[in-house]
Amino acid sequence: MDASPPLGTGLLAGFALAFGLVVGSFLNVVVHRLPRDESIAWPGSRCPRCQTPIAPYDNVPVLSWLLLRGRCRHCGVAIGWRYPALELGVGVLFVAIALRYGPTLETPLWMGFAAALVAAAVIDFEHQIIPDEISLGGLVVGLVAVPALAALAGDDVRAAAARSALGALLGGGILWSVGFAHARVSVALGRRFEHWPGDGEALPRPASLDYWVWFPGLGFGDVKLLAMIGAFVGPVGVVQTLLCAALGGLVLGLAWIAVQRRFDAPFGFAPALALGALLTVLFPGLGLVP
Repeated sequence: MDASPPLGTGLLAGFALAFGLVVGSFLNVVVHRLPRDESIAWPGSRCPRCQTPIAPYDNVPVLSWLLLRGRCRHCGVAIGWRYPALELGVGVLFVAIALRYGPTLETPLWMGFAAALVAAAVIDFEHQIIPDEISLGGLVVGLVAVPALAALAGDDVRAAAARSALGALLGGGILWSVGFAHARVSVALGRRFEHWPGDGEALPRPASLDYWVWFPGLGFGDVKLLAMIGAFVGPVGVVQTLLCAALGGLVLGLAWIAVQRRFDAPFGFAPALALGALLTVLFPGLGLVP
């Protein structure tokens, strides 16, 4: 799928940055509203305190936040640094993807994949949940888009579809197996956890769905997210993602412990999975991704 870019590198990077800033602004809406079961399309952007609609000139990514010194123009409430940081981070990430893949059909695919990963990571970091709209929705997109891209590029569609499906099964299967085995060993050893099964609740039995999908220390959202990742990067990419996520999760976890100054602070696994998947996309030269 390699091609010589007809656009100048600077122009391509500038377009990717501008596009990434806009997508990052939209992801701020997704991250704020999706965990609250609110529509991401309506109403338009509003101040979280005074509910005043944000004018277009106050909604320019990063720049408006800087000009307003991180406050609402109307009520003066502080607007967190996460908003411009997310916008700028997605912009830089899109630049990296554009420079890695050039003006090819792969670039928008990986940009969309990256946007979904960023949204999942931020939501899991803030709420310890991963919405199905991202994980399962992304899984369907991956299973369809990867073979479609292969068809447009003249590659073997069946091989691409098989690789996507196998990646999804392997990704979800690995984490599910770990969670299921840990749950069964915990029961055998008589271990109890703060939130599993919970005060006054009986341990799940094989006849219940919870027995198969409710595990201590591992949310089923992580299983679905890695299945989504596998649909995009394939089975070998899943292995690279997990290796990078294990190392990245260790670093992120230690940093979070240092910030919180406690060892039991809740910390989702999605940020590490997202980091591992993004490294897999940006650095396939490690030899693990075809």
